[in-house]
Amino acid sequence: METGKTCYQVIGYRRQPGAAGNVAANLRALGVGAVEAVGYCGDDGEGYELRRAMRRMGLDLAGFLTASGRLTPAYGKPCYVDSSQRSRPVLEELERLDIKNRRPTPASLQNNLIDHVRQRLNQWDGLVLIDQVAEANCGVLTTHVRRAIAAALSPQPKLVILADSRTRIGLFKRAILKPNQREAWAALGGQGPLSLKTARHHARVLSNHTGRPVFLTLGNRGILIADGSAVEHVPAVCLTAPVDPVGTGDTCAAALTAALAAGAELTEAAAVACLAASITAQQVGTTGTASPTKLSRRLHQLRRS
Repeated sequence: METGKTCYQVIGYRRQPGAAGNVAANLRALGVGAVEAVGYCGDDGEGYELRRAMRRMGLDLAGFLTASGRLTPAYGKPCYVDSSQRSRPVLEELERLDIKNRRPTPASLQNNLIDHVRQRLNQWDGLVLIDQVAEANCGVLTTHVRRAIAAALSPQPKLVILADSRTRIGLFKRAILKPNQREAWAALGGQGPLSLKTARHHARVLSNHTGRPVFLTLGNRGILIADGSAVEHVPAVCLTAPVDPVGTGDTCAAALTAALAAGAELTEAAAVACLAASITAQQVGTTGTASPTKLSRRLHQLRRS
């Protein structure tokens, strides 16, 4: 029965893996040889599309489980577009629609993920931990999974482990942390102004807490690197409009991990990350990627300027 409410007509859609899926896309674009996705999706349409997208990327999905009774986290961003133009530019973004799990991840599913990580850990050069689920213990990196991974890292001193978490960055152990300025500020109590001075202090405190380096991202001001009490600043690449920062954090995480796993020093890895982020930031309206060819071109442009 018609409700009398406006019926919006969909004329197209675009699906892209987000969070860890976007990090994986960036790793593949950077030329990393083998990339494995560890996690789970629901037995639903979004899960089907996510698996299909990851297969197209060439990811190893041996550790990516399908869990009945769970939802595949996704969000939809409806947009009004100008259908009279071939490019269909966006005129207005409407309210976002979020699909996510609001009940804790079952213990059996957590243990299956932990078992897979333990079995494969000695075969990996790098591990990126992406935690973008706001609801505690409702995603992949639950308290139990975080602690089990931290315990398994003890005999793997050369493995590059990088953690990126929207709300729990201070809870990761034995990992290189990559918070942005606000995430680091919130992890340490959310006191004081968001300034470069406090960001330096927060990076230093987090590094001393974990015993590992911290890469604190500052948006268009670059990256702070804290290694114990020492803090260095690597500036960002200056860009001209239009610029879209969505997805640049994922690019940064991928570039940092790949560079460090290849043997780069901390400042070298941060420079590569800033270079890569400058490329994806100029891919407006999408979460972009940066290839080695694009990195080389951007570097040559900077050297000539």
